[in-house]
Amino acid sequence: MQKGSAYTGKLAPGCIMCQKGAKLVLLITGRCMKRCYYCPLSAKKKGKDVIFANELRVRALDEIIEEAELIDALGTGITGGDPLLSIDRTVDAIRMLKKHFGDDHQIHLYTSTTDTKRIDKVARVGLDEIRFHPTPVIWRRLDRSMFAPATRFAVKRGMVTGLEIPSLPGCEGGLEAAIRFADGSGLDFVNLNELEGSETNWQALKTRGFDVKDDASSGIAGSEELALGLLRMDVSVPIHYCSSAFKDGVQLRNRITRRARNVRKPHEILTNDSTLLKGVIETKDIGGTMEMLRQRFEVPRRLMFVDLEKKRLEIAPWVLEEIAGELELESFIVEEYPTADRLEVERSPLKRR
Repeated sequence: MQKGSAYTGKLAPGCIMCQKGAKLVLLITGRCMKRCYYCPLSAKKKGKDVIFANELRVRALDEIIEEAELIDALGTGITGGDPLLSIDRTVDAIRMLKKHFGDDHQIHLYTSTTDTKRIDKVARVGLDEIRFHPTPVIWRRLDRSMFAPATRFAVKRGMVTGLEIPSLPGCEGGLEAAIRFADGSGLDFVNLNELEGSETNWQALKTRGFDVKDDASSGIAGSEELALGLLRMDVSVPIHYCSSAFKDGVQLRNRITRRARNVRKPHEILTNDSTLLKGVIETKDIGGTMEMLRQRFEVPRRLMFVDLEKKRLEIAPWVLEEIAGELELESFIVEEYPTADRLEVERSPLKRR
C-alpha cells in the first residue's frame, strides 16, 4: 500500500473506507479506563468527556450528521477514549447515523471493554464492525482473559470482529501471541498500528527508550520493521499494518479533500495539497471596506466574504494580489485546512502602499 502500509489476506471493511477518506471520525468521548502510556490522543480530548466529529467540537448530536455530509461520508469510525464507557451516547449516535444514511452506512468502533451487555447494545442498533484493543500486559494470555468470551460474543452477534493494537518494539512475543489468539479464535483481522509520538505521550515514550525514526516523522523507530515482520507469520487471519504516514498522507488527505469540495467558496482556491488559499484584509470597518473595493476596484460581491468568526474580510487571492499595493490596509494570502477548526498553514503578507 501507499506510505509504507501493507496487509495480508483481506482488509477490514472499515479500513477500505478509511483509505478513501470516506469515514467520519467520531470521537464519542475522551474518557478511558486503561490509560495506555502510548495513547497519542491530543490534550484537548484525552481524558475529557467531549465529542468531536472529525475536527469539529460537537455540542449537539445533529452536528455529527452535518459534518458527515460535508465529507460525503460512506461510513463512520467511532473512537475514544473508549466509546463503550459512554454506551447511551454511542447507541444514540449509531442509531441516528443509520436512520439518516441507511443501513449501508458502515460503522466500526474501537473499544477495550469486554462487557457483553454493552457489546450487545451496539450490535442491536446496527454496529457493523468492532475492534478490540487489549493492553500489552495480557497479549500473551488473551485466551484466558475476558477478551476470549467478548470476541466470541461479538462474532456470534454477526459483527466483523478483530484486534487493533500498536506495533510495540520490544514486544514481539506478545504481539505474536495476540495474532495467534486472533487466528485461533476465527477473528476477521488484526490491525497493527505504527507507534506514534505526540504531545501527550512523548515523555512516556522517551522514558521507555523510544525515539522517532527520523526528523520528519512521528513514527517510532523499530515499530514499522516489527510490524512488517509480523505480516510474515504463518497464520490465516488477515494482518494489516497501518503506518503513521498513511494516516496523515492518505486517509486524512483524502478526507479533507472530500470536505474541501463541499465547503470551498467562490473566492477560495483548492490547492493540490487539499488546502484552501484565500486573501485576507485586516480592517475594523468590514462593510465600508467591501463597498470601497466594489466601487474603486470593481470587485464582485461573490469574490468577497465576511468571516464573522475571525472578524475579517476575505477576498479572492488573485484579486488581492493585483490591488494590495494600492491599499492602505494590511493584507495577506492565507492557506488553511478545509476542516472545522480551519487550521492555518501559512500566512504571507502582501506589500501595501
